[in-house]
Amino acid sequence: MKPDKNQYKSIAGKVIIILIWICIWQLLSILIHNKILLAGPVETLEALWRMILTGQYWKALTFSAARIIGGFCAGSAIGICLAWNAYRVKLTEDFLNPLISVLKAIPVASFVIILLIWAGNKMLSFYVSALIVMPVLYLNTLSGLKASDVKLLEMAKVFRMSMWRQVRYIYIPGIRPVLRSAFQAALGMAWKSGVAAEVIGQPLGSVGNGLYQSKIYLETADLFAWTITIIVASFLIERLLLKVIGRGLLLKEKTV
Repeated sequence: MKPDKNQYKSIAGKVIIILIWICIWQLLSILIHNKILLAGPVETLEALWRMILTGQYWKALTFSAARIIGGFCAGSAIGICLAWNAYRVKLTEDFLNPLISVLKAIPVASFVIILLIWAGNKMLSFYVSALIVMPVLYLNTLSGLKASDVKLLEMAKVFRMSMWRQVRYIYIPGIRPVLRSAFQAALGMAWKSGVAAEVIGQPLGSVGNGLYQSKIYLETADLFAWTITIIVASFLIERLLLKVIGRGLLLKEKTV
């Protein structure tokens, strides 16, 4: 379907707002007149273009993205499976509650230091992302399962519907909105925590290492360029993963 006039107006409005903020950024850069304190959008785009033309940039982006996405997928799968078990067996929920509370409360820096001791820095962003994502998916999935329609479940028992059909036609439609919002929140958290872990752990050839090098050499334009890279990569990967997950778990309603 082609976008209607209202959609075009909405897109144009968002573009105008972004351009206004870029102009404000440029104005502040001119007023401060110090590229170390605040590099402007022109210097940032120049730095980003210079980085894009190097193979090291793409290797770093691939290195970090693969581990962060892998951690997101692993943490999501573990969280959903644990939530299903907790929903089915109350003892499992009681047993997991202290662990989930601890995982929610522990700062990312503590995770990073502990994992550096245990596993080194090569897969650090993978483990940290998984540990951050898992409680989010666990809690949201469990709350969605508990909110399932009781009448539909009773009807399923009366007609002896198989567990797979109950999951397909009752549980998944019920938790669809909860899962979608949980995936969106968890993916953003995975990127933030994964890159933060790399900044602390300093695995060579990673986005976090690039950020840290920019800080050491006071290359603020490079720092902003890496930040833009993280934002764009997170946005694009979020869109792609939500489409894939939406088709697999039917998170998106079918349109007629």
